[in-house]
Amino acid sequence: MPKLQSAVKSNSLHIPHRSTNSDPAGFDETDQLWVLYKRNPTDQLRNRLVERYMPIVRNQAERFWAKLPEGIELDDLISVGTVGLMDAIAAYDLSRGIRFEAFCPTRIHGAMVDELRSMDWVPRPIRSKATKLNEACKVLELQLGRKPHDQEVADRLGISAEELHQLYAETYRVNITSLDKTWSENDGSKDIREVDILADHRSEDPTERLAKIDLIRAFTKGLTKTERLIVILYYYEEMTMREIGAALALSESRVSQMHSTIVERIKKMYQEQ
Repeated sequence: MPKLQSAVKSNSLHIPHRSTNSDPAGFDETDQLWVLYKRNPTDQLRNRLVERYMPIVRNQAERFWAKLPEGIELDDLISVGTVGLMDAIAAYDLSRGIRFEAFCPTRIHGAMVDELRSMDWVPRPIRSKATKLNEACKVLELQLGRKPHDQEVADRLGISAEELHQLYAETYRVNITSLDKTWSENDGSKDIREVDILADHRSEDPTERLAKIDLIRAFTKGLTKTERLIVILYYYEEMTMREIGAALALSESRVSQMHSTIVERIKKMYQEQ
């Protein structure tokens, strides 16, 4: 090790003493790796240091992740923390005599916090208000054994009912959930994602579509083709008399007259039943 110690002294580098070191000269493989990296900071040497200190990143990520709401992936925190680790490796100064294990956690944690802030579309003051509102609701629910009324929440927060409604309007965005959120079934079946159980309001309900078809058949029974089209276009397609006339090559007044006749016929038909 004299050669390595000489190299360290010539470069004015100081390696902090490691209590777990088995080398009597005070240097282990990691110390040597640090010296080589600081003399020649290549990607290969940096990656070896990253591998050496990845357990710190994982530990930081798991502890931070446990305090976060659902929707944040642990792997994402680890990826961001790895970037923070690489920044810490580049900024670490051997000559200061500080152990890297004590230096890097702050950088890693800071990288995770910065990433979460960049992902958050809600301003911090609004999120703070939402936190206070949620806490008040939880306390009241425990005390009352039910969901609290708005006035009870307002009294708890010391604000008026009008101010509470304004607070609801400001903080509703905070409660937006991730569509990738999963729900686990107790019977051991496959997890269900939030997106799989949301109603698709853009598509027509099959039962409603079948009911609509039955109604059309009932109301248009005994009508001519043109009369059926008038009923369908007016009541189901919500077209105006003018638009129906243009579609069927009829005048607006003629369509209106036929519509009145159809309605009277349908009323008479159901009154006789």
